[in-house]
Amino acid sequence: MSKRLRFLIIIALIAVSGVFLYPTVNWYFFVPDEDIELAAGSRYELREYAQSQAREALLELSRLAEEDRDAEVPEEYSYIKDYARENYRLADRDTPEVWTARDVLLGFRSEREAFQTIERHHRERIERLKEMRSRIVQLGLDLSGGLSVTLEADAESLAERLGEQPSQEQLSEAVDLAIGILSSRIDQFGVTEPSIRKQDQTRISIELPGDDDPERVNAFLRGRGSLNFHIVDDEVTEQLIEYQRDNPDWDPETDGVPDFVPAGTKVSAYVTQDEYNIDRVVRYIAIKEDVSEDGLPGQHLTEAQVGRDQLTNQPVVNFMLDRAGADAFARLTRDNVGSSMAIVMDGEVRAYATIQEEIPTGQVRMSGFSQEEARDIATVLRTAALPVDLVVLNQQSIGASLGAETIRAGLYAIAVGMALVILFMPAYYKGAGLIADLVLLLNLFFIVSILSVFNLTLTLTSIAGIILTVGMAVDANVIIFERIKEEYRLGKSSQAAVTAGFNKAFWAIMDANITTFIAAIFLSQLGTGPVQGFAVTLAVGIVCSMFTALFVSRLIFDFAAEALGRRKLSIGWGL
Repeated sequence: MSKRLRFLIIIALIAVSGVFLYPTVNWYFFVPDEDIELAAGSRYELREYAQSQAREALLELSRLAEEDRDAEVPEEYSYIKDYARENYRLADRDTPEVWTARDVLLGFRSEREAFQTIERHHRERIERLKEMRSRIVQLGLDLSGGLSVTLEADAESLAERLGEQPSQEQLSEAVDLAIGILSSRIDQFGVTEPSIRKQDQTRISIELPGDDDPERVNAFLRGRGSLNFHIVDDEVTEQLIEYQRDNPDWDPETDGVPDFVPAGTKVSAYVTQDEYNIDRVVRYIAIKEDVSEDGLPGQHLTEAQVGRDQLTNQPVVNFMLDRAGADAFARLTRDNVGSSMAIVMDGEVRAYATIQEEIPTGQVRMSGFSQEEARDIATVLRTAALPVDLVVLNQQSIGASLGAETIRAGLYAIAVGMALVILFMPAYYKGAGLIADLVLLLNLFFIVSILSVFNLTLTLTSIAGIILTVGMAVDANVIIFERIKEEYRLGKSSQAAVTAGFNKAFWAIMDANITTFIAAIFLSQLGTGPVQGFAVTLAVGIVCSMFTALFVSRLIFDFAAEALGRRKLSIGWGL
């Protein structure tokens, strides 16, 4: 490979690594702390923030417009002018030269449109921050503080639901479904960006960064959830729709159920997800309450997927029932042809559709939804009810102050170690030591960029892995330099000594690093938690150190010997 091509490869890798590393650097050094806190918040906190900002902006602009017709828009609300300017353009109206608060408000058809526009602006801004947060090196629980919880699936509870002892595959699938339900349930309690992962076939690890309140765990584990199919009382539902139209603020929990709702019929909220992916009540409908006669428990579901109708190409939801569920569903549909069937999760209706005919096979198809709605319904069908009881095995609370101290200590260790190495290498190897220092800094740059692009989590053990990698990277350079010195003492030219030194050191470096790399890979696959973090960082560091020591260093030596015409090597005292 020519030196020019090697140089271009290195420049390209540095540029790509810089792009990958930019979000991490920008996030930790330039994004304000208040924005970081907002981006780490839950969907409920995001909605509250965006709506409060919209209310505040509208009130201030309205006040300014009433007090002074020529009052200019304050600097903090200048972004609203862009939306107003676009509305002026769409309405083919002349835009004002100087934007006043009154001009901005006149750029919207109504106060509601202005509110929604400002709210969307803040929502999209925080969503962009959340997206950036997904592309940075995350701080682990030991660095950021919070709660660490380990849950174990209770196989006996699953056996009780199935009516037989579950297989390992069934238990593993139940744990997978529980993870999906917990992810949604935890966010409803305002917990910031939980990390939920499966440790093995029966255990779930949950990390809640920044939240050290143990009561959170009891909150999101309380109750198993429920999923059922119920028949809709269409006649009463029509009356309810009329009643809600006449009483828009009616709430059955506070105002009570109307007299026309008969006994055995329950008023339930029909909910969909809004732009924040938060459930909102669309209306209330009436469902028949007796599950044994007019319903079907959701645990009979075995599969749910989104497909396409072969004739219309419209999205459909296909789900399968087990034998007992198929028999019950056949009776349910046979006795209620023409009526609506509702999917009820935790007492709320997620979807409902008209039963066209009896479905005897247990293979059910539901249509009439958009692609996104179909996907959401399939997810609801798969993950609505916790299929297995979860027991808390271990719960640990870590204070954020400990994390801050750990970060400082880790950074201090890296800085001191790097400083000592950077001072030692030129002092012992002279000019070659400067090359080693440059390569070492480049190695650290590549490591952090790779951790960033894969959104890996930085823990205390990960920092230890980085420190160890620094030592290994220096070790590779020491082996190479000593080999070059041996060849140089034999009277070879500088270029010949460099070539022979790299060739003879190659396999020694490869053997040492490959064996360590294999051990790191096994640790990353078999280990969990801190061990896995250490192994991943170590594996990444080994790859980067081999590349910088064997590829980058060689190019710099070749460039100095051929392009700069250096006849002597500066690689140690007495040479």
